Amino acid sequence: MNERRTPVAEKSTSSLGRMLDVLDLFDDNRLTRTAEDIATELEVSLPTGYRYVRMLVEAGLLQRVENSHYTLGPRIILLDHYIRKADPVLREGIPVMRELVQQTGFDCVSSGLFGTQLLDTHREAGSTPAALAYGRGRPRPLFQGAAPKVIVASFAPAPLHKLFDARHAEIVRCGLPSEWSDFRRYYAAIRKAGHYLSVGELEPQLAALAAPIEKSEGGVWGAISLVLDTARLAIVDTDRLAHLVKDAARRIGDRLA
Repeated sequence: MNERRTPVAEKSTSSLGRMLDVLDLFDDNRLTRTAEDIATELEVSLPTGYRYVRMLVEAGLLQRVENSHYTLGPRIILLDHYIRKADPVLREGIPVMRELVQQTGFDCVSSGLFGTQLLDTHREAGSTPAALAYGRGRPRPLFQGAAPKVIVASFAPAPLHKLFDARHAEIVRCGLPSEWSDFRRYYAAIRKAGHYLSVGELEPQLAALAAPIEKSEGGVWGAISLVLDTARLAIVDTDRLAHLVKDAARRIGDRLA
């Protein structure tokens, strides 16, 4: 399922902003673009589209591939390296995630909400790494899976209601309550439990148990999840896993505080 994006024409009005909107035109379905595509999508003239492309290529944010097509450029790889090093959740969380993997043998994944997109930011592989369809940087559905649910459960009533109204069709499509009162109770129960176990919600063969990394001032930094094959659920103590994941998330939160 692809994340719903705001049309680029609604995002920016400045010339610089419109040029940077070019980067939002690339996704899993459109990995390359022509200058003509870009001009059409941004609703600018063809010369302006070519100018945007030229400037982004010079900055290393785009690169030319074949048949006059362009894709995201190598500078983004460099920037991602700096993002990883500067990310406080990864800096404080990776050592704790590694301990959790050693304790359980399962993969441990950190996730966060960036704007309206739920992204995995890091994965520590277990003894038998799971085959995950999602990885760092690929947007995940917001209403399926353990990590998204514990993050959304942290929302205060007003932003949760706004999310409910804005993405109601997607919520219903994902099998969640269609009425606001039921939807609110659903997430309140997850918040009270402090964790969530998803079984086959995102990928049929996988289960995940997640807990939120809470901020001292309210809200969350993100979530960490243990990922395992659904077949393993019959032979593992999920209550103990929940305790371990919640404790690890709490320790990361304490370090960040």
